Amino acid sequence: MSKRPSKSLSSRKGAKPTTEIDAQSYSAFVSDLKRKIAEARHRAGLSVNRELILLYWNIGRDILARQDREGWGAKVIDRLADDLGRAFSEMTGLSARNLKYMRAFAEAWPDGGFVQQVVALLPWGHNVRLLDAVKAPEERAWCARQAIEHGWSRNVLIHQIDSNLFARQGSALTNFSRTLPAEQSELAQQILKDPYTFDFLSLGPEMLERDLERGLIEHLRSLILELGKCPTEK
Repeated sequence: MSKRPSKSLSSRKGAKPTTEIDAQSYSAFVSDLKRKIAEARHRAGLSVNRELILLYWNIGRDILARQDREGWGAKVIDRLADDLGRAFSEMTGLSARNLKYMRAFAEAWPDGGFVQQVVALLPWGHNVRLLDAVKAPEERAWCARQAIEHGWSRNVLIHQIDSNLFARQGSALTNFSRTLPAEQSELAQQILKDPYTFDFLSLGPEMLERDLERGLIEHLRSLILELGKCPTEK
């Protein structure tokens, strides 16, 4: 007895008939996906940056503690850079110069709670500029808060320090209401593109931010093509 040919998926009971994709609905769907991708990238960038800054602070704190307890001199940092460089050859951020900044960073910010809540929201480049340009702890903390509050890029931060904004407005701008950099701010964009982040994740110099974005776009395009197929297409 011969078998009857199976019915196509579209002709089965309960299957919805194939229709053209509504342009307005599709556009809204793509916009929603783009928003979700941007938000996810923002959260991921902030998370990685926080881990990096906390790592640098902990390294600096450990160096300070060892030097104080063991009586080690400044040359130990050069030795550490050599040993860590061999163990993590892909991380250029473990240079002697950067280790010295980590030590100064931990010394400048002894309060671990403040580091987690405020300073860890800034890219390493911002933190280095604050160490170099602002010696007064009160002014340094104020500038860090303001950079997050207003989404200052590194260049804007340097300009505000050079223009002595703290002396002019420090007493008037004391309300720190923002807990995260705004997604659209220049600060958030610099966090996402920070070379220290790629260095930390061992992505290498060839894995630039545009490559990550291109990969996300390709995955999104593949998803849209799959969703746009007719039910009978394979």
